[in-house]
Amino acid sequence: MDYQKCAQEIYMTVGKRENLVSAAHCATRLRLVTKDNSIVDMKKLEDIDGVKGVFSSNGQLQIIIGTGTVNKVYDEFLAVSGMSAATKDDVKAAAAAAQPLPKRMVKALGDVFVPILPAIVAAGLMMGLVEALGKFFPAFAGSDIYSWMDLVSNTAIVYLPVLVAISSARVFGGNIFLGGTIGMLLMHMNLLSAWTAASDPSQIQYWHILCFDIRQVNYQGHIIPIIIAIWIMCQLEKWLHKHVPEMIDLFVTPLITVIVTAFLTMSVIGPAFIVVENNILTVVKWLLALPMGIGSFICGAVYPLTVVCGIHHMFNVLEAGMIAENGMNFWLPVSCSANFAMCAACVAVFVKAKNVKTKSLALPAGLSASLGITEPAIFGINLRYVKPLVCGMVGAAFGAAFGTIVGVYGSAYGVTGIPGFLITTDCTMQYTIMLLIAGGISFVLTYILWKEDIPEAETAATVEKTVETKWEPGTIICPVKGVAVANDQIPDETFASGALGGGVGIEPEEGIVVAPCDGEISSIADSKHAIGITSSDGMEILIHVGIDTVAMNGKGFQPQVSQGDQVKAGQVIMKFSIEEIKRANYPAITAVLLTNSDDYSNFKVIKTGKVSSVDTIMTV
Repeated sequence: MDYQKCAQEIYMTVGKRENLVSAAHCATRLRLVTKDNSIVDMKKLEDIDGVKGVFSSNGQLQIIIGTGTVNKVYDEFLAVSGMSAATKDDVKAAAAAAQPLPKRMVKALGDVFVPILPAIVAAGLMMGLVEALGKFFPAFAGSDIYSWMDLVSNTAIVYLPVLVAISSARVFGGNIFLGGTIGMLLMHMNLLSAWTAASDPSQIQYWHILCFDIRQVNYQGHIIPIIIAIWIMCQLEKWLHKHVPEMIDLFVTPLITVIVTAFLTMSVIGPAFIVVENNILTVVKWLLALPMGIGSFICGAVYPLTVVCGIHHMFNVLEAGMIAENGMNFWLPVSCSANFAMCAACVAVFVKAKNVKTKSLALPAGLSASLGITEPAIFGINLRYVKPLVCGMVGAAFGAAFGTIVGVYGSAYGVTGIPGFLITTDCTMQYTIMLLIAGGISFVLTYILWKEDIPEAETAATVEKTVETKWEPGTIICPVKGVAVANDQIPDETFASGALGGGVGIEPEEGIVVAPCDGEISSIADSKHAIGITSSDGMEILIHVGIDTVAMNGKGFQPQVSQGDQVKAGQVIMKFSIEEIKRANYPAITAVLLTNSDDYSNFKVIKTGKVSSVDTIMTV
């Protein structure tokens, strides 16, 4: 193979240097991030001598070259393009930046909320329980222990803007303490509570600064304005660090950053969202007046998005007006259906997920939503995985429409989910059916449509002994104990397509890889997750532990041999940690491929299912 020619043709076909952002490689493929994939002729790229396949995934153009040769093509590619070597993290970051804006926004929200999930999940669940106990046992609601528990439980939710500000500053690359300062400023005790302002606008006072009337109201419950404010803060801070002389940077940059960000947030960003809230309320009142629950159907679907934006508390004004007018809160079907639908979506994720961490978040978040606190469910699970949010919105729409049609209403507001039975005593049966509709549709749709991105293998105790195996030429012995499936079931397009040869995928039960034949170690990936072996009779075998585990940069992998070593079938050639792969959220399924299977007309996989290191799995 002419590595230089292959690299040159790839370089020309992908649009040369002006269309390249970064380049890296793993054990089998060249990974490129381009500015515009649409100008790349995929067919021409696949026809290049040495290229075994091409596909695009997660913003990366992945060109399959093969083990033992991809690194040589990569070196020539760098020489031809004049680019410097990129790390896998560099390519991942560049690919993320090339994603469409909506995907980048959802990812940014996820990155902001992941670190603070434990706090809001615990707070949401405790708030729901405390509130439910207070409603069911009125005497308990007047006790000191109730008051104390209420204080402890709602702290993370009440001061959520502060947590969001700190986490946002970390995500956007700013000083987290400046971010925390902005968050605390917007929640300052001298400002009127946003919930009080919503229920009694007459209490709102203003500062008159320059040409702006600034509301003296805090940002309790708001999310998106805080994130936007911190993004602006981080951009301003970075710009100032570049332009302010180093001698005065320490105090000038923080001073200007905080003052400008605070003023822009309270004079422009915040008021803009107030205008949006007022317009939404006007539209909602019009929608609720539509016949046959049509308006409630629309409101039920959209309501979870108002929680995402942190503007759902504005509906308290609408509910308070309804109660004052005739003692009936007809907004209840919307809010309760939406909350219970979010709960059911979380429960479906809990039931279907294999990832232990996902399960540990989904169940308490779902319980919290069933008690009326949905932020943990929405931000922790549903928005993060998107499909559960959409399925929940569908369930909420149908539940809200049914509730409106049959006349579900509440005698108060601020109570939803299971505690909502306390304020729906005149329509308990209808309320029950409404929740079952909203939750049932949400659960079923989520269970059917949502698929866990990263299935995980079960783990077992690691053994370290060499397996005594007699190898026969023309056979490949199973290198990893576990459950084998055909290679087209491996959750990786390259392996599943057969572009790197026929073989199997094995869900490992032990973190031990043994040699599948007598031969020579032909290659070991820089990231230690893949080993190539050439048997003494010419078979070329690739053992690739996990999917996308190249990004782990060797963590959890311990090759027991070096390139060029002679090995015997059954000899331990690698140890790896299934737990580390799980913690990194990658599938542990291991590809065992005969990369030159096209050279053998009689190649066949002879065993799948339960396999161990004494089983022959392939023959030629």
